[in-house]
Amino acid sequence: MPFVNIKTPEAALTSDQKAEIGHRVTEMLVEYFSEAARPHTMVLIEEVLDGGYYRGDEPFSIPQAYRAR
Repeated sequence: MPFVNIKTPEAALTSDQKAEIGHRVTEMLVEYFSEAARPHTMVLIEEVLDGGYYRGDEPFSIPQAYRAR
């Protein structure tokens, strides 16, 4: 069973964008593993709270310009 875990900053994507990512990732995996993989493919999109991870040794917060509208 293919499993993909995508972590994004909180509020970076809309629900529609997450749905599109889930669909496109599934399509890509079906291309590699065959149509038989579709019902067993799982795509998990996790939102990480601002300040919940670090970049360059400092807490990261997503800039307002990159937040979903």
